[in-house]
Amino acid sequence: MKNKITYILLSISVLLMIIGVLQGEFLEVMQKAIIICLSCMGIG
Repeated sequence: MKNKITYILLSISVLLMIIGVLQGEFLEVMQKAIIICLSCMGIG
């Protein structure tokens, strides 16, 4: 039973990641992460 739940949750998470990448969310998150990182270093 635990294995079945694990595979279902893994499948759902992979599906949601694929949907996010196809919608371009990856680029938006990356841009925000770069801005935050530069701000922490005092560059941006």
